[in-house]
Parts: sequence; structure tokens; C-alpha cells
Amino acid sequence: MKNITMIAAIGPNNELGKDNKLLWDLPEDLKFFRQQTMGKPIIMGKRTLDSLPRLLPGRLHLVLTHQELEPNDQIKVFRDVDSLLEFVETLGQEVMVIGGAQVYKQMLDLSDKMLLTEVEAHAEADVFFPTFDKNDWDCTELCRHEEGDIKYKHLVYTRKK
Repeated sequence: MKNITMIAAIGPNNELGKDNKLLWDLPEDLKFFRQQTMGKPIIMGKRTLDSLPRLLPGRLHLVLTHQELEPNDQIKVFRDVDSLLEFVETLGQEVMVIGGAQVYKQMLDLSDKMLLTEVEAHAEADVFFPTFDKNDWDCTELCRHEEGDIKYKHLVYTRKK
């Protein structure tokens, strides 16, 4: 049982972020993120952890990093993917991968689902979501939004068996 879901907001060229920040300010998308991740463990790298305004309430933070980081009751630290996966297996529930680019790349082949917000706006980025073969996934559109002059849609990609 993997039960690993990746969640991200990406641009047309898989843009993810710049200078360790999100590219777009989309309150409805942040609400979607909160709804989808609440109560679930979230996997991230150290830079993503550092980019958060605070620890996200109601979610266990699983940090994959080689850097020094002090674990506590809200943060568990893993030095490699294998030890992370061993821990995830013990949880018996869906875990959400929230970034950054290197963690998405490491977890792509291990994930069975992706919740992608596909933003119809280009932005200058220095990190990108990994490319993936859409033929390996079934895609369902959940909804479309428009905030200001930015249009986007929430999509669920489920790995084909």
C-alpha cells in the first residue's frame, strides 16, 4: 500500500516557484490545498518547510533532508526515501507530497495520485514540477476557477494500473 498523493500548483511549463515562494496568490487554491491535506501527513523537503509561514496545523510534517533539523512531535526527519517509505507504511493512511521540486522528482514514480492545480498563466520560475507522461495517468477535472485575471483548474491524475 503506497497511498502517496502529490499536490502542487503548476504553470503551463510546469513552473512551481521562484526564490522559495509560490508563483501565484490564489486564495481559493490555498483553501483547496488546506482541505486536501488537513489531517494527513505531509511530505516535504527542508526548503519547503522553511518557506511555510508556520507549521501547518492538523498535519504531521515529514521532512526529507540531509540538512540538520531537530525533530519534534510535529516534525519527523528522514535522511533518505527508503526510511521515509518505511515510516509511511506504518501510518496506513494517505500521505501528501507538498514539495519542493526535488522531493516531487523523487516521489513521482512512487505516487499513485496527483492533485494538480494547472494555472493558465506563465511566470518566471527557478523550480519546476517534474515532467510526466500523461498517458500513464487517468485525468479528471474537479473544477475551474478564476481569481483576478488568472484562470486555473483542479485536476486529479490517477496512475493507470
